[in-house]
Amino acid sequence: HGHKIEVGTLDSGILTVDGQKVIAGFPGSYSGAGFAVRYDGEGEVPDVVPEGNEKRVVHMDLPLGVKVTVFQWSNYMDVQIEMAKQPGQDGVCGNFNGNQGDDTTQSIMARVGARVRVNECLLSGHALIEWTPQMDKMLHAECGAQTRAAGHAKCAQWLGAGGDVVNSCTFDYCFGMNVRARKHAKTYA
Repeated sequence: HGHKIEVGTLDSGILTVDGQKVIAGFPGSYSGAGFAVRYDGEGEVPDVVPEGNEKRVVHMDLPLGVKVTVFQWSNYMDVQIEMAKQPGQDGVCGNFNGNQGDDTTQSIMARVGARVRVNECLLSGHALIEWTPQMDKMLHAECGAQTRAAGHAKCAQWLGAGGDVVNSCTFDYCFGMNVRARKHAKTYA
């Protein structure tokens, strides 16, 4: 408890514990009080290995039986979290009550909000808010006006902002259950 493990993309080169590089090479490992970090090429990739990348995987065994696996790619990461249900748990992956019907993007946003508030964020750095003309075209073509308006209203209320931040949030409100939505938006040239 009380340690900060930070993992970035391969391009970033970030793999630290409490701000210090603790694994000198690949593969490697590090153990601290109550946790262990292993860096290797082992693990089932959640999607596909991106072209031009080799598999680099950070395995973290954390307190309370939490296991975090980070697949590092050149410019992004895939993250898997395994853990036992915690009291009051809710978030982007749902609330673990056994009812998938209340784990839609809209239901989750209604319960916990549109975005993680800055003062609650456990991640360092700032999220890149992307809003492209292609995303705008897809939003208007594939998200019904009523759903789009509801998403826009909730995002504006929750974020207290406008512009691209709210547009991006509205896009997530409409297409959050589609992991390929941003890729699909690129087809709207």
